[in-house]
Amino acid sequence: MSTCVLCNEDIAQVVYKNQLFRIILPDDSLYPGFVRLILNSHYKEMTDLSISDANKVFSAIFTIEKLVRLYLNPDKINVASLGNVVPHLHWHIIPRFYNDAHYPNPIWCEKTNPQYKPPEIRYKQVSQLALDLATAFES
Repeated sequence: MSTCVLCNEDIAQVVYKNQLFRIILPDDSLYPGFVRLILNSHYKEMTDLSISDANKVFSAIFTIEKLVRLYLNPDKINVASLGNVVPHLHWHIIPRFYNDAHYPNPIWCEKTNPQYKPPEIRYKQVSQLALDLATAFES
């Protein structure tokens, strides 16, 4: 049995899954609209992928970013693939706002605005985002 947390599909709401990857919405109260694309196979580095699979992944990341921008209208989008703590290839697509809890720092750093709470409307926008993410990849 694998001890990799990203090999476990029960870590968050899965909005879409195919043979190559799954798209999830992590349960992050500070960052509704945070999307993660996780490879289903346990690859460690991007260059472990075939060119064809890499193109599919980057096309998906592009689509995710477009939808996040459409629904949440963030000031900036962070796209990150680190894997230092969990060496399972995955990408974070994170809507950022100038007044969010960590801006301008990465969300894994110390908070710069500890009182920040996202507006309630953002949670409704994320519900629509989840539906459209699933639809965008099913076609």
